[in-house]
Amino acid sequence: MAFRFVHTADIHLDSPLRSLALRNAELAELVGDASRQAFVAIVDLCLSERVDALIIAGDLYDGDQTSMKTARFLAAQIMRLHQAGIIVYKIRGNHDALSRISKQLTFPETVTIFGGRPQTVLQTSGSLDVAFHGLSFASPKAPEGLLAKYAAARENVVNIGIMHTSLAGSPGHDVYAPCSVADLQRHGFDYWALGHVHVRKVYPGAATVVMPGMPQGRDINEAGEKSVTLVTVRDDRSIEIDERALSIAQFERVNVDLTGTVEWAEAVGRIRIALEERRAAVRSRHAVVRLRLMGTSPLSWKIIRDRDLLLAEAEQLGEQIGDTWVEKLELDLSASGSQASEGPADPIFELAETMHAETRSLAFREDAKALVMRALADLPPEAREFAGKDEAGLEEFLDRVLASGAELVTARLKTGDVQ
Repeated sequence: MAFRFVHTADIHLDSPLRSLALRNAELAELVGDASRQAFVAIVDLCLSERVDALIIAGDLYDGDQTSMKTARFLAAQIMRLHQAGIIVYKIRGNHDALSRISKQLTFPETVTIFGGRPQTVLQTSGSLDVAFHGLSFASPKAPEGLLAKYAAARENVVNIGIMHTSLAGSPGHDVYAPCSVADLQRHGFDYWALGHVHVRKVYPGAATVVMPGMPQGRDINEAGEKSVTLVTVRDDRSIEIDERALSIAQFERVNVDLTGTVEWAEAVGRIRIALEERRAAVRSRHAVVRLRLMGTSPLSWKIIRDRDLLLAEAEQLGEQIGDTWVEKLELDLSASGSQASEGPADPIFELAETMHAETRSLAFREDAKALVMRALADLPPEAREFAGKDEAGLEEFLDRVLASGAELVTARLKTGDVQ
């Protein structure tokens, strides 16, 4: 008789929203509740597949802002698993280490939360004995590797290790309990249930090593399909993994080429086609799209000037298509040669060139950077990432803002929209 379990991580229940909440309240409400709905879907999967266990490899919570309302929701979902006889194995990740609820909430005896010392729990299902090895970290920082603390593999049982780790490092993720896949493969376990990196990755070998990714993206930087892993351990200890997509809302970046468009309606038509195609490809109930309009078109000046109107039309298209949300428009447009300038003496063209040259000057850029830094200092820490997470990100932000400012001025002058 096979032993089956669901492996998930990085659910980040009730993760706080930032920019979405400022732009579209209805969309913010949808995404704000999506992590809960994804967890409900995980429990539903466990029940429908009649699995033996659920593994949560860290970051069930999102930090110290988690409320008792979250605790009541979680308790109700865990009780559904308890009543079905499904065992839960959970380790604390770096975000869980900040959560007060993770230390206060009392779970039924069918839930094992691994502590700061290595622990092994044995579960028997039919002819299979399965050993779960886990270790939590009490601090949000874990610069040293944890693998050496795990017990050796037990003989004649299926050994499953649960670890929250950045592995050898991943862009956008802090270094956390680093280790190599090769070291995990050599440890002797049959399966490693990992968490921390939000992108799914499977490493076959002597042991099956799985980073399941997160089950629900929270913003456009976590775009693409999100899932959990359904694992089957057969009587001969061979392992089969099955990816199951469960996200409620899927973030997607969509490029729309407007090259050659002359009429506004034609541009809207191309946007509609792009949205319909992406909607058809997305398996989640909701598609949350960031549109990037690109190419060379005589409409570029008008689109830059009337960006808000085009966004409103795109949002309406999403409503017509159904369960499709446009959260932002990005513009990478240029005018065709004859439209960019009516000749070398065109005063608007000359002004545009002057503005672009000025924004590239070191003195102007330093003044702009100082202004941004003063603005960031007045914001709470969780709202500061819009200007980049590091020095390189700040420089890219300045590039975009300074270039778009010059383009907007030029567009308003070019289309006669002078106040």
